[in-house]
Amino acid sequence: MRTAVVRVNLDPAGRLSVGDLERAIADLRARGIEVLAPVLEKVPAHAREIELIVPGDDPDALRKWAETTCGPLAADGEPQVSTPTFLSRGTDEDALGVVRGFGINAGLQRVYENDEEVAIFTVTRADIGHVGESRLHTALEAALNCEVRIVVA
Repeated sequence: MRTAVVRVNLDPAGRLSVGDLERAIADLRARGIEVLAPVLEKVPAHAREIELIVPGDDPDALRKWAETTCGPLAADGEPQVSTPTFLSRGTDEDALGVVRGFGINAGLQRVYENDEEVAIFTVTRADIGHVGESRLHTALEAALNCEVRIVVA
């Protein structure tokens, strides 16, 4: 399972007090949700965004979950939820999640050449036609921090 970051503004209008927001954050944490929050006093009231760190792969499902979870805590019952992003720890699962994010499938093999790790992704010709190979290559390098090769089979 990949790790997602979902950014949420519980009060886009800036009406809640710092204390109200701190209680909402404490409520989320009490439910076992990892929450990253800025020093609320130092952020403009309308821009006090928190980050929920949660497991998940499906951006639409994560967004809906955040809306449902944070709705009762939001000023108007409608939190502003951003499109989820994903952390990468360089695992195979993270890398294959990046590939799936492009709407394709790939096989992954890791090898070592000259003491350097190389990740080799095998994709079909039909799949690579749906996405720019250079975009996929760049995204995979960023996720893995190692040499990436894409083989079209």
